Amino acid sequence: MEYVYAGLLLHYAKKEINEDNLTKIFQSAGIPYDENKLKMFAAALKEINIEETLKSATALPAAVTATPQQTTAPAEAKKEEKKEEKKEEEVSEETLSAGLSALFG
Repeated sequence: MEYVYAGLLLHYAKKEINEDNLTKIFQSAGIPYDENKLKMFAAALKEINIEETLKSATALPAAVTATPQQTTAPAEAKKEEKKEEKKEEEVSEETLSAGLSALFG
């Protein structure tokens, strides 16, 4: 994740995203990094239009939990909560995977 942050930082600063600039960020922050991962990440970002990716990215939906009604039995309330949690997890995972696939091609 730190590689993504470093890439976004360079993009925000309108600097070229390359191995040297990414290395400088990691070294100045004192963050350990893998040179091979850094090289692969820099090469992958050359193929991606970050501005378009950020514009098309969808925000993750906020977790909304419904409160069970007073008349609902406790067992029914638990079943409803589990169903809602499943639905939220499915949407979140799909959105997350779509965002990551767009970022990394």
